[in-house]
Amino acid sequence: MTLYRATFLHTPTNAFTDPDALRFEEDGAVLVRDELVVQSGPYAALRAEYPHELAEDLRGGLLLPGFVDTHVHYPQLRIIGGLGLPLLDWLDQVALPEEARFGNIVYAEAVAHEFCRALISNGTTTALAFGSHFAVAVEVLFAEAERAGLRLVAGQVVSDRLLRPELHTTPEIAHQEGKTLIERWHGRGKLLYAVTPRFSLSASEAMLDACAALMGEYPELRFTSHINENEREMQTVRSLFPGAPDYLSTYERAGLVTNRSVLAHDIHPQDRELEVMGAVGCTAAHCPCSNASLGSGLFPLRRHLEHGVRVSLGSDVGGGTGFSMFKEGLQAHFTQQLLGAQGAALSPAQLLYLSTRAGAEALGLGEITGDFSDGMAFDAVLLRPQAGSVLSAVFGRAEGPERALAAAFATGTQADVERVWVGGETLYQRENTTSIV
Repeated sequence: MTLYRATFLHTPTNAFTDPDALRFEEDGAVLVRDELVVQSGPYAALRAEYPHELAEDLRGGLLLPGFVDTHVHYPQLRIIGGLGLPLLDWLDQVALPEEARFGNIVYAEAVAHEFCRALISNGTTTALAFGSHFAVAVEVLFAEAERAGLRLVAGQVVSDRLLRPELHTTPEIAHQEGKTLIERWHGRGKLLYAVTPRFSLSASEAMLDACAALMGEYPELRFTSHINENEREMQTVRSLFPGAPDYLSTYERAGLVTNRSVLAHDIHPQDRELEVMGAVGCTAAHCPCSNASLGSGLFPLRRHLEHGVRVSLGSDVGGGTGFSMFKEGLQAHFTQQLLGAQGAALSPAQLLYLSTRAGAEALGLGEITGDFSDGMAFDAVLLRPQAGSVLSAVFGRAEGPERALAAAFATGTQADVERVWVGGETLYQRENTTSIV
């Protein structure tokens, strides 16, 4: 066993409903055996109870649960920074030409490696990723995530209209390729499969039915897609589904809206959609940097919460601007500030919850990861800024761990991430500064 001595913070409960959700120890410890947290609490108490266990001194920073990114696109890493275009133009001119390259397995392998390393080095230990339209590239992604040790939920992206021809498939092929991928990768180690139609704009009713067939055949699968991101997109969906009362109903008709569903963006929802999402436990993945970058709009967090809709965070690379969940949390805070009375002011505890436990719950992993409760996997990120950095100066004067957490979201970057664990295994380390205490 290893006793990690650190200032640690986590949110074992919902920070939007529990005012005491943020739990922390300024001089604390987390005891880890193999992959799991055995106990956490004050360092002095745990040291007295376990006097002979090896201890590592992680003080000088913050030990947080590993981040959970609930919306990120594997084939879009190399196109981050396509600024100045609205969603559909950005797809046509930037994203889809890049995604067409993933039929080349050598290209896909290179990006898969970059993608997994980018997630891990930013402190993301679990991700819900849109895969590729090409089954071979999805194979590559799962293989790389397994090798890297990342906790990954992903699937083949399927579409049969309105994209580039090489990105189209048929419902029959989508179903068969999906079955092959599911049987090979779903439930293998830390890997899970998510059925992934790109969005209703590019997926016909027959394609959505093929997705539903997979969900029926494999009840433990997850489902993810996009919804209500851009007004022009929404108008196109209305023209393609003239009998549908709203965007959500295009998925709902096929039985794809459940407590295993994560729908990205949802910037412009109707009340009926929010009522349904809240009732069934569907999650909205809020992607604040992408929403701002593409000019899609300001996410109505208060309305989602009032309807009981679960909300998590996503980086939405490459519409988003990077892999850091600190950046997404900060932009989420900005968004709610800009909405004024219509917004939901976010506390440091709520930002941490959105970045960690909320995502784990969205993915059905709330009993495995997301906090440091006894029996949870030790998925963790150590934020310890380098000497001389702005964040280091702020940490030196912070009035307690909660103030330091606020500073982490305000100024933290990948450069401040020192070490990352998944299932007790160190997957990333900036430098070896651990010591015996």
